[in-house]
Amino acid sequence: MASERPEYEGTPDPPPFDTSVAHIARVQDYWLGGKDNYAPDREAAEQAMAALPDLVASVRNTRAFLARAVRFLAAERGVRQFLDIGTGIPAANNTHEVAQAAAPESRVVYVDNDPIVLAHARALLTGTPAGATSYIDADIRDTGTILNAAREVLDFDRPVAVMLIAIMQYVPDESDPYGVVRTLVDAVPGGSYVAISHPATDIQAARMADMADRLNQTMAEKLTLRSRDQVAAFLDGLDLVDPGLVRAPEWRPDDPALASTPSTMWSGVARKP
Repeated sequence: MASERPEYEGTPDPPPFDTSVAHIARVQDYWLGGKDNYAPDREAAEQAMAALPDLVASVRNTRAFLARAVRFLAAERGVRQFLDIGTGIPAANNTHEVAQAAAPESRVVYVDNDPIVLAHARALLTGTPAGATSYIDADIRDTGTILNAAREVLDFDRPVAVMLIAIMQYVPDESDPYGVVRTLVDAVPGGSYVAISHPATDIQAARMADMADRLNQTMAEKLTLRSRDQVAAFLDGLDLVDPGLVRAPEWRPDDPALASTPSTMWSGVARKP
């Protein structure tokens, strides 16, 4: 009898990691229309979508926020260094692509701890000859490893944009998420920025709670929703860039009509004085 293994849409060969349990990077890939996911990932993704019908639109609006934030920082604020933590599987408009399109000399360091993201990291390491891209295999809570490795590529005497897009919800309260962010912010100089996007408890509250519960029953990583005030606390001591902490599509939309599209993510950019 033929051996059974989860169907994988990205390659015909069995991967060197567990595919029997859904993983957020692969679930997110499914929501973004990618093919690097397995049956358990798709099942978890569909269950979450059933609880929150706006979920796919919200995820894609968060991805669009990332691109706008990077473009704003590179083109309007002159930032040339980016530390993108919780990278995920490569998709359209990755940080280095957006940053180096605006400023070819931009240097980008990606961080993730998912084996499938590591397997795809070579796609993240292509960039302009004038700039640089690098990848660190580390958990966001291991700030020492991240900062030490990032210093090999980034100059921490010059401004750095720390990108925390849809990642802090996977750091539970018992792991001191605010301390994690504080350590990262303390390591970068004045004039640096933090961009954050985080799922809300106070937008479509009942549907969001149901969605989180379903994901937490099916995924290895556990999801912690937070209120706007709790997300704002990650940016304590920093100066919020207009329009402040808002739903993702409301943050400097390319088309004003997009501001009213679905999102359950609080998003914003703040500057370190």
